[in-house]
Amino acid sequence: MDLEKHPAAPAPEAPAPVGLRASDADRDRIAQILSDALAEGRLTAEEHSERLDSLYAFKTVQELDVLVRDLPGAPGPAAAAFPGPDPTPARGGPVETVVAVCSSAARKGRWRPGAHTRAVSVMGDITIDLTEAVFEQQVTEINVTCVLGNVEVLVPENVTLRGYGSGVLGNFEVRGTGHGATDPQAPVVIVRGFALLGNIEARPKFGAFLVDLAARLRKRLDG
Repeated sequence: MDLEKHPAAPAPEAPAPVGLRASDADRDRIAQILSDALAEGRLTAEEHSERLDSLYAFKTVQELDVLVRDLPGAPGPAAAAFPGPDPTPARGGPVETVVAVCSSAARKGRWRPGAHTRAVSVMGDITIDLTEAVFEQQVTEINVTCVLGNVEVLVPENVTLRGYGSGVLGNFEVRGTGHGATDPQAPVVIVRGFALLGNIEARPKFGAFLVDLAARLRKRLDG
């Protein structure tokens, strides 16, 4: 009988989750890496636009990571090979909520929208005017729920505008896509919404422009 003690074999590591659903924080992290790569000239405006579209279409963390695997700040081995800026986005404080119930509400003038704004209209009117806003992040997302109400989102002409939403006996409309192709440093505003017997409209305000976008973004990257 062999009484010699042998060290126990190490337990096999549990496999990483497959198909882990991406969170808002995961998307913010990837969006920041893409933004930094655009500012540094690693991506063209067209490449940045294509990857950003995929960012909000993909569902899992694994799919998101593919978008940045060739960029500094990417998760996994690429991060060690290409050290980059901190990919944690500046959220600009907690999520701001704008509510109008049988009333009206507005955000306009010289204000600083955070990375996420939530708008809820129930038989009310909401205006979110970003034409004079001070953007502190590359991607700003506005989530809208509208029931028997009206929500309008206005952006400068040179801000890239994208929309993902639907309406039931209502209207969800994004008019114009900004001039992202000719202004690669422009912030991106994404409007997500659902309208039930209501109206959600997002559009550029002609004649309104943000200036020195590249300088602002580089200043933020330089700290």
